[in-house]
Amino acid sequence: MFKKILIANRGEIAVRVIRACREMGITSVAVFSEADRKALHVRLADEAYLLGGASPAESYLHIDKIISITKRCGAEALHPGYGFLAENSEFVRRCEEENIVFIGPPSLPMEIMGRKTASRVKMKGAGVPIIPGTLQPIDDEKTLVKEAEKIKLPILLKAVSGGGGKGLRLVRKSEELVSSFRLARSEAKSSFDDPSVYLEKYIEEPHHIEIQILADHYGHVVYLGERECSIQRRYQKVLEETPSPFLDDDARHEMGRIAVRAASAVNYRNAGTVEFIVDKNRKFYFLEMNTRLQVEHPVTEMVTGIDLVKWQMKIASGMPLVLQQEEITPRGHSIQCRIYAEDPDNDFMPSPGKITHLRTPSGGIGVRYDNGTYEGYEVPLEYDPLLSKLVTWGETREEAIQRMLRALSEYQVYGIKTTIPFFIRILHHPQFLSGNYNTHFIEALEKEKDGKETGEEVVALITAGIKTYMENKSRSTSRGSRKISNWKFQGRLENLSRRL
Repeated sequence: MFKKILIANRGEIAVRVIRACREMGITSVAVFSEADRKALHVRLADEAYLLGGASPAESYLHIDKIISITKRCGAEALHPGYGFLAENSEFVRRCEEENIVFIGPPSLPMEIMGRKTASRVKMKGAGVPIIPGTLQPIDDEKTLVKEAEKIKLPILLKAVSGGGGKGLRLVRKSEELVSSFRLARSEAKSSFDDPSVYLEKYIEEPHHIEIQILADHYGHVVYLGERECSIQRRYQKVLEETPSPFLDDDARHEMGRIAVRAASAVNYRNAGTVEFIVDKNRKFYFLEMNTRLQVEHPVTEMVTGIDLVKWQMKIASGMPLVLQQEEITPRGHSIQCRIYAEDPDNDFMPSPGKITHLRTPSGGIGVRYDNGTYEGYEVPLEYDPLLSKLVTWGETREEAIQRMLRALSEYQVYGIKTTIPFFIRILHHPQFLSGNYNTHFIEALEKEKDGKETGEEVVALITAGIKTYMENKSRSTSRGSRKISNWKFQGRLENLSRRL
């Protein structure tokens, strides 16, 4: 096993990896930008080194600096977390050349799976079902029209090197095809320095479901159940759960088997996720493979009891995967909410600034809090605004939901806006409670809202607001000079009252 690991990331995922290192007796090394000098991951790591300026290009995306620090501090291995360089095959290749163990897959499978058309070709050859569409990029408008006629509208234009909704356009009308093609290429060029796009048939009422896999150096691959990731905003996941309330056992086992086949087809190693689009009849198609740890990995850990980060390190060090497929039996239900520093009432605009007061969920059975902040922390504008991940587990889905609502009611963040109220709305919505939702859920929720909550949501928000107001009032009285302003809660309650 490694003696020292460098974590080439920041925020809650860097903290997550540092804690795993500490439990395994491994020295952890943090890197940080000028904007992150006082970040939690810097405080917790055994060693910490400055990368450079606040911008990602000067710090967390600077390959030469990260490689140099890794060698200088004597770390044998490097964990990329997710985001930044986690799926950069050039970075992995540099690690391989410098004899630094990259805790993730080798560069070749990452390169194949990172380019969507190449992965579609590879998966089709391996007998993995793919969405109808082109296997090569579309370079001109004449070919575009010809291929679109074959596939039939609606179609998706997708960036070959893309992700996160960048370079992606849905086309329902033929007259929008060419203009959407130009826009998708332009966005793909600016986001990924690659204008290439391809076509896929658009699946109506889709579910986004992914399968977690682990693969060792000796050809052994297992899957650890599925995650329902259909609660998305602008193609970004915000809430995940496992098991999926949509799948039946036959579908989930078949998807798991196909995910293992997909990973084996590219000689994959370490943790990875095979993502599928599933139609309303539970027919599924390969979407892509995320060649890294996923943000939503905790829900899988909660139901399986398997620490994915520790297994990443064990596999990278050459240990065989001793887990057998028949031994992996998920139990209960888990839900994760991604808590962002964003303003849900202002089109989810980022809300950087100082956290003037922080009360985290008090824990209890089945509550997990993966965080990267603390009271007094200044949330920077330069990076993704993810503050923490709140995860709950229950014997049933209903218990996991109620536990999440309880945990959210205890979670207080002052000084900035967060998405906590947004999740309370989701968790009270009848469609979510029924489990009958797809990737259009949030879009429909926002249209439905039109400036007003349902009666059930109003009651929940007022109850939470009154509880918080009284607690703050009590705290202000008992602490004397350390008063916490309640005007935001008063204003929120007045707005809700006017809507009744």
